Amino acid sequence: MVNTLELVLLLLAAAVLVVGVFRSINLPPVLGYLLVGAALGPHALNLMEDADGARHLAEFGVVFLMFSIGLEFSLPRLVAMKRIVFGLGAAQVAGSIALATLLGWAFGIGLLASFALGSILTMSSTAILSKLLTDRMELESRHGREVIGVLLFQDIAVVPLLILIPALSQPGEALVATLSVAALKAAAMLALVLVFGQRLMRAWFTLVARRRSGELFMLNVLLITLGLAWLSELVGLSLALGAFLAGMLISETEYRYQVEEDIKPFRDVLLGLFFVTVGMFLDVGEILVHLPLVLGMVVALLLLKLAVAAGASRAFGASPGTAMRTGLWLCAGGEFGFVLISQIDGLALFSPVLLQVTVAALVLSMLVAPLIVQVSDKLVMRFVASEWLMRSMELTRVAAQSLNTTGHIVICGYGRSGQHLARFFEQEGVAYVALDLDPERVREAGAAGDTVVYGDAARHETLQAAGVMRASAVVVSFSGVDAALRVIHHVQAIRPGLPVVARAVDEAEMAKLSDAGAAEVVTEAFEGSIMLASHALALIGVPINRVLRRIREIRSQRYALMQGLFHGADDAFDGPESQQMRLHSVAIPPGAGSVGRTIGELDLAVLNVTVSAVRRRNIRGLSPGPETEIQAGDVVVLLGVPGNLELAEQRLMRGA
Repeated sequence: MVNTLELVLLLLAAAVLVVGVFRSINLPPVLGYLLVGAALGPHALNLMEDADGARHLAEFGVVFLMFSIGLEFSLPRLVAMKRIVFGLGAAQVAGSIALATLLGWAFGIGLLASFALGSILTMSSTAILSKLLTDRMELESRHGREVIGVLLFQDIAVVPLLILIPALSQPGEALVATLSVAALKAAAMLALVLVFGQRLMRAWFTLVARRRSGELFMLNVLLITLGLAWLSELVGLSLALGAFLAGMLISETEYRYQVEEDIKPFRDVLLGLFFVTVGMFLDVGEILVHLPLVLGMVVALLLLKLAVAAGASRAFGASPGTAMRTGLWLCAGGEFGFVLISQIDGLALFSPVLLQVTVAALVLSMLVAPLIVQVSDKLVMRFVASEWLMRSMELTRVAAQSLNTTGHIVICGYGRSGQHLARFFEQEGVAYVALDLDPERVREAGAAGDTVVYGDAARHETLQAAGVMRASAVVVSFSGVDAALRVIHHVQAIRPGLPVVARAVDEAEMAKLSDAGAAEVVTEAFEGSIMLASHALALIGVPINRVLRRIREIRSQRYALMQGLFHGADDAFDGPESQQMRLHSVAIPPGAGSVGRTIGELDLAVLNVTVSAVRRRNIRGLSPGPETEIQAGDVVVLLGVPGNLELAEQRLMRGA
C-alpha cells in the first residue's frame, strides 16, 4: 500500500499520461480514467487503500456534472424542441428500457435488475456525440437535431432514474408509499425552484456580483451547489437532484455563463476521479473469462438501441436514411450509465459477473462509437435503398443552381460569414453558389432569392454538383478545421489548380490548412487584432492615412498572395480598374513548354509579371527564386495587370 500523498501523485501521473494519450488519438478521456481505475483498483495493483473515501470524494464529480446539466436546462430551448425532446427522446428512453427489461427478465436476471440494466444501457454519450456532431458540422442536419434532442432528454431522465431505481429496491409493501413520498418531495422541490427560486437566486447573485470579487463569486457558486445538494439529501432525495435543481436556478439568470466557467475546473477534476473509482469495479481477469458474454452484450446493446432509436425516429416522420443515422449515432453507451452503476452499486441488484460484463460492455461500446459514426453514411447508403434517391435529388438541386454559372465562387457554409461573403460578391457582380446543412436557413435564404442549396460541402459529389470544375474559387466560410480539410482534399482531387480560401481560428489551424493546399488562410485572431489596433490608433489621434498604410503593410507581409491588393501602399488606386495589379493562377499541364525550365529562364519580368507563389503537391512556396524549376502539375500564381498576365500565361504554356 502507499500513503495518501503518494497515491495522489500516482493518480495524477497516471491520469495525465493516459488521458494525454487518449486525447492524442481522439478517444474520450473517460475511457482513460476508467483504465487508470482498473489498473490501481483491487483487481490489479490494489494501491487504493482508502477506496471508500475516494468514492465519497468522487460523488462530488457527479454533483457538479448534474449541476452543469441543470445549467443547460433552458425552458425556452425545451419548448422550441419539445417534439424531438419529449417525443422522440422519451420514446427512445422508454422503448430501450422496456425492451432491455423484457430481455433481461426472459434471461432470468430479475425484474428490478433488468430495469436497472436497461436504464444503464439506454444512455448515450453526450460528450462524445456532441463533439463528433460539431467536428463533422452536422449539428444542424436532420439527424443532428434528433441526436441532440434525444441526448437532452436522456440528461433529464437521469434525475428521476436516480430516484426511481433505489425506490424500487424497497420491499413490495412499502414500494408504493416510498415512490409516492419521493415523487411528492421532488415535486415540492421543483415547484419551490420554479416559483420562488429563480427570483431569489438572481437577486442574491446580483448582490454578490456587486462586491466585484472573483473569490467571493466562486465561493458563492460552491455554496449554492453543495448547499442544495445537501438539502436534497436531507429530505431523502439524491445529492445529484439537488445539484441539478441548483443549476436550473441559475440557468435563466445572466450569471449562467460565468458560473459555468467557474465550476468547470472542479467538475472536470472531480468527474475524472469519479470515473477512476468506477474503473476500480473492472476486473480484467473476470472479463477475459466471460469475454463471450461481454461481446454478446455489446452486440445486443448496439442492435437494440439502433432498432429502438431508428424506429422511434421513423415513427416521428423522419426519412429512412435519417432514422438509420439517428440510430447509428445513439446506439453506443454513455457516461451516465456509469453514474447509474455507481448509485445502484450498494443495492446489490447485480451479481459480480453481471456488473463486470455491464461495465466492460459500456467501455467497449464507447470505444467503437466514433468508428460507427465514421462509417454511418456508408452503412445508410448500403442498407437504405431510398437514400440513393434522396441523395440524387439533393445533388440535382445543387446542380440545378450551378448549371448555368461559370467562373462562380462556391461558398461552403452559409452562416454569418457565408452570408456576408454572398452580399459582397453580389455587390461586385460575382456569381456564387452556397452550400449549407441547416434546412431552415436554406429554405428562408432561398425564398429570399439567395443562391443557396442544402448540401454537405465536405462530400466529393456535392462539390462536383456545385460546379467546382467551372468555378473560379472555393471559399470555406466555417471554422471547423476537420471539415475544411475534407473540402480542400476533395477540391484538390476534382480540380487541383482551383484556389481555396479557408477560415481558421488560430495559427495552428492556419498551418494545417496551408499544408493541405489552401491558397490562402484567414485567421480570426490575426484579423481581429488588426481591427482592434486600427480602431484604437484612430481613436487616440493617429492620422487615418497612417493607420491604413500600417494595416496594408502588415497584411502584405502576412498574406503574401494579397500583395496585388496592396501594391504601392497608396490610399487610392492609380489608373483605371483594368490596370490594377491582380493575381492569376495557372495550372501547368504535362507537355507545357515551361515544364523543366526555371522561372529565371522564362524571363517573365520583361512582361512586368512576377511569380508570387508556386503550389506543388498541395505545398505552397511563396516568392520562389529564379532558380525554381517548373514541373508538370504545378500551380503558378502570377502577379500583374490583366493584359500582361495573359501574355505570361501564354509564355508558360509555350515556353517562349
